[in-house]
Amino acid sequence: MTTRVAVMGAGSWGTTFAKVLADAGNDVILWARRPDLADEINQEHRNGDYLPGIELPEGLKASSDVAQVLAGAEQVYLAVPSQSLRSNLLEWQGLIAEDAILVSLMKGVEKDTGLRMSEVIAEVTGFDLDQICVVSGPNLSLEIAAEQPTASVAACKSLDNAEAVAKASSNAYFTTFTNTDVIGTEFGGILKNLIAVAIGIVNGVGYGQNTKASIMTRGLAEISRFAVAHGAKSKTMNGLAGLGDLIATAESPLSRNHKAGEMLGKGYRLNEVIKRLSQTAEGLASIAPVLALAEAKGIKMPIVEQVYQVMQGKMHPREIAPHLTHESDEPQGE
Repeated sequence: MTTRVAVMGAGSWGTTFAKVLADAGNDVILWARRPDLADEINQEHRNGDYLPGIELPEGLKASSDVAQVLAGAEQVYLAVPSQSLRSNLLEWQGLIAEDAILVSLMKGVEKDTGLRMSEVIAEVTGFDLDQICVVSGPNLSLEIAAEQPTASVAACKSLDNAEAVAKASSNAYFTTFTNTDVIGTEFGGILKNLIAVAIGIVNGVGYGQNTKASIMTRGLAEISRFAVAHGAKSKTMNGLAGLGDLIATAESPLSRNHKAGEMLGKGYRLNEVIKRLSQTAEGLASIAPVLALAEAKGIKMPIVEQVYQVMQGKMHPREIAPHLTHESDEPQGE
């Protein structure tokens, strides 16, 4: 039985995931804010601005009409910039079916509230948590759009709904696993962006693999402590949504967060970095609210703090280093 699916957001990730869903045999319609982009997808089966060189499935339809896209959708995938999610959901109120599953594809924290995207969805829509899923993993858009094999995780309080999302989003090149650890899966995707920015900075400075490996390893420990303190399961952070996503994003030239860090490492100011990026680097917007959440629980995040200092122009990029916390969680020698 074909699932009627809406994907809200026609950037690189939204379009890629719409392709994944269409290739899995679903009836998919993609919402594009710009009518000309919707026309390009429908007529040329391309999204040249965001996925150059990729041919989209003929069955994948697009529209700039929100009501048309959401009408009858059993699953609604949200792929808008994290800081605009709340305003978008407020605009779309009443258009989403009450029994739909809402799926967050976003990896950010709301600036003013510190809420994860699933929490914003629940607060604005009033939907039960059983209806809200998150999908996260080592997912670089262009590689997936080119059908290079990868895997991801669908997490939901309701395992049945997680499995429904996994079924809808699994095909020959994209496999979706399931769990019920929404907090860990969501924070894994959010927090690895912050470490990717750090590794981008040291890459921009010109430091080598030792420094980057140290930051990646210590960074994983740092973000795992944070996530577990907020209710995540530690094994989630060592899986696809945590370690897997970190490895994929940390040094890839396809990662906007790594690219943003690299520019900071080369001496660009934050406002220059934001201007030069063609799309949002969610890590830049999430650092301040994550640090506020960490402070509230007394969690030390020295690497993330240094990234913030570099972003604010208060620390020279060359000074960033994988400083160990005073409470070492490294195995101790005899």
